[in-house]
Amino acid sequence: MKIVVAHTPDADDAFMFYAMTNGKIKTNLNIEHHIEDIEGLNNKAFNNELDVTALSAHAYAFLHDRYRILSAGASVGHGYGPIVVSRDEREGLRGKGERIAVPGRYTTANLLLNLAVDGFEPVEMRFDLIVDAVKRGDVDAGLLIHEGQIIFKSYGLKKILDLWDWWYKITKLPMPLGINTIRRDIPEEYQVEFLKIMKESIDYALKKPDEAISYAMRYSRGLDKETTKRFALMYVNDYTYKMPDSVVKAMDIPFEMGEEKGLIKKPPLDILY
Repeated sequence: MKIVVAHTPDADDAFMFYAMTNGKIKTNLNIEHHIEDIEGLNNKAFNNELDVTALSAHAYAFLHDRYRILSAGASVGHGYGPIVVSRDEREGLRGKGERIAVPGRYTTANLLLNLAVDGFEPVEMRFDLIVDAVKRGDVDAGLLIHEGQIIFKSYGLKKILDLWDWWYKITKLPMPLGINTIRRDIPEEYQVEFLKIMKESIDYALKKPDEAISYAMRYSRGLDKETTKRFALMYVNDYTYKMPDSVVKAMDIPFEMGEEKGLIKKPPLDILY
């Protein structure tokens, strides 16, 4: 069976998919890979264009009737997460109406920021354009995901809000950000087979990190090898190999908070193990 598998052009996704994309894993599935930024993948999932896809946990709230969560492949922060930066040294946002660049409406980072802060004006743009937009002064601040969380200081920007700090104070749990999902209408046997090879690919990368990082460097956007490895291992870890109960519990929290705030309707969690 042919399956279109989509993931982002980021070092962490490249790291975990390395073995699958380079013939290290045996499978009878005919896998075609599609690479696009996370909000692009969110939007393609709304159009039913992808069989297996990385998806923002936020987007899953709108797509749970079409996609099922895979217990492998999640991006989970523990001790770190999305941050808000600005050009000036300050603590928190200035107030209502502050223009903040966000990496897409359906990103989990955007949901978390809306749960943590009221009244800002979102300015949607591709995640890798946000640092420069903040530096130029096109926006008052920027919500950073991916490697932006590591490189912002080199652009002279200042962290004014750490969403991990906000999250951990209220939950004491890891922070689920991205998930891997599979279409519900794919036969169960193929869903199980894909989950198996996904886990094998993650396991291969974690056991042979230097080999997988050498491949992931092509998606590092100028980062050196050690920084690329640091970033990849931030989001590809034991949580990624198999989603534990703590991550499942944590995933429900922003859905509950979002429903209370009128942002989303809490979806049921259907996870394939």
